[in-house]
Amino acid sequence: MEILNIAIPAVIVFLTAYLLLDKMFKNEQERRDFELRKNNQSTIVPVRLRAYERLSLFLERTMPNAMLINNIKPDMNCMQLQGKLLETIREEYSHNLSQQIYVSDGLWVSVVAAKESLIKLVNTCAASCNPAEPATVLAEKIIQVFSSSENTPSEIALANLKEEIRKFL
Repeated sequence: MEILNIAIPAVIVFLTAYLLLDKMFKNEQERRDFELRKNNQSTIVPVRLRAYERLSLFLERTMPNAMLINNIKPDMNCMQLQGKLLETIREEYSHNLSQQIYVSDGLWVSVVAAKESLIKLVNTCAASCNPAEPATVLAEKIIQVFSSSENTPSEIALANLKEEIRKFL
């Protein structure tokens, strides 16, 4: 009986000390985690914003109007312009491939869809042209098809990018 008189208060003191120390250690860990997240935010936010900027530039640079202005030369034929446009799309994409780790999966899927859509547009329009015709014929077809499309994948990707930035900030 005397052992119980000593053991029960000892167990109660032990459990109380254990629970208090456990709570203290959890609070300390949460505080460290919060500080780490806060420090990471100051590093991650600028990097993510640059990723959004680069993807925005990719989408703008690969819009048919911009690509045609930057790539068409007076002496080009349709086949040469097709090759140059496809090369431009793929180069721009490969320069921005690493940005996918900083954006949501949904946004990245829409960026890839925009790229694939542009490649398909260029190839489809080029297939309807004689390869030896002047490049302006292909350029006109691309602009005509692109401008007749409502909500192109590039526009959708750009809208998704803007929406994600608004949520992020």
